[in-house]
Amino acid sequence: MARVVKVFRTLRNHWKKSTFAVCVLSYGGYWLNGKHRDNVLRREACLVAKEFGRQQIAPQEQLKKATVILNPAACGGKANNLFEKNAAPILHLAGIEVTIVKTDYEGQAKKLLELMEQTDMLIVAGGDGTLQEVITGLLRRPDQETISNTPIGFIPLGSRNSLSPSLHLLSDNKVKNITSATLSILKGETVPLDVLQIKGEKDQPVFAVMGLRWGVFRDVAATISKYWYLGPLKTHAAHWFSTLREWPLVRDVSVSYTAPSLRPPDLPPQKLPRPNLMSRIARRLRNYWNPPVEEPPKVEEPEEWKEQKLSTLELFIQTHNQNPVEKRINDSLMICAEADDFTMGEFITVGNKKEEDPTVFTRNSTKLEASACRLQLPEGAGGFFNIDNEEYDALPVEVRLLPRKLRFFISAERREQLLSQLQ
Repeated sequence: MARVVKVFRTLRNHWKKSTFAVCVLSYGGYWLNGKHRDNVLRREACLVAKEFGRQQIAPQEQLKKATVILNPAACGGKANNLFEKNAAPILHLAGIEVTIVKTDYEGQAKKLLELMEQTDMLIVAGGDGTLQEVITGLLRRPDQETISNTPIGFIPLGSRNSLSPSLHLLSDNKVKNITSATLSILKGETVPLDVLQIKGEKDQPVFAVMGLRWGVFRDVAATISKYWYLGPLKTHAAHWFSTLREWPLVRDVSVSYTAPSLRPPDLPPQKLPRPNLMSRIARRLRNYWNPPVEEPPKVEEPEEWKEQKLSTLELFIQTHNQNPVEKRINDSLMICAEADDFTMGEFITVGNKKEEDPTVFTRNSTKLEASACRLQLPEGAGGFFNIDNEEYDALPVEVRLLPRKLRFFISAERREQLLSQLQ
């Protein structure tokens, strides 16, 4: 008992050192517990991948080939380490022949995709910028009609991963997000996604899976990092300072658009059985004596464009890829224009919400559905677009929807969750 009293007396007499030691030990215990949980997640994922690797294949069947486009600079330079520790072991244990291609500079992924050979699956390991470059390089190829049938997997390694919530169940644990995304590639379940083709007057087209953003809220969001020293108040401060520099912040834009097209039914590709020999001979003889009459080619009707002038704080042209399993009547893109009658307080409040989710719009916003649209900006407008969170100069562009152009791997759990939200 005397020894216990002596220990407590020592702790009381050296309370500063005792407090510091408790803080260090608490943080160390929390850190070790996090490392242990990450190792458990990796082990469980590797055990699942090992079962895929044990599956037998036919003697003439070859191993599946996967080409990985990895951006080591993503996530502040941590992407390479994250991929090697969490995703690469799963792919190797599953018996997949993996080819890893690392990018060295911005824009290189577009050039690499032009030289990529045929592969069974394409895996993008990075963030929004890497994904946007890969899609653009893929759809600029001369054989894009064929190569676009290659299923694409997305492993979220970037600081921004806008497409990931549409494909995977997300959590606060980055290791869990990476391993679950990699396992969804092994399971092979895919979903078609729409793509936006964005073309200027001179440049080659750029492609996006989420959307194009232009306006004041986008410009303010690009400056928020400058106010890092204000901590949680930096978003409020960035919007408030922008109102001091200029108010009102309304932008004028002319939007021309065409009506959305009807969505054809989702029918699984079925291969009809080959007719027997006698039926094939009879058909050939019938076609020989009575050749079928060739139908004249259908004359495509010219597109009907409607023009609307908008005054708005922000314009967002987006796909419906937030819920890719939703059954829709039309194939369309969404043109969302924010209202122009905000007070300063409302501007700051809405700006904070848009920092968390840029697709949030107020009730008074204008929303149009279209299959294609043209943006005509006023002279000297300047500024920048955000195309899948990548910055481009704001110029007059034509945005056209490519419905169900690419197929991405999706987790079965996320598909079921999205379907349940529609009920």
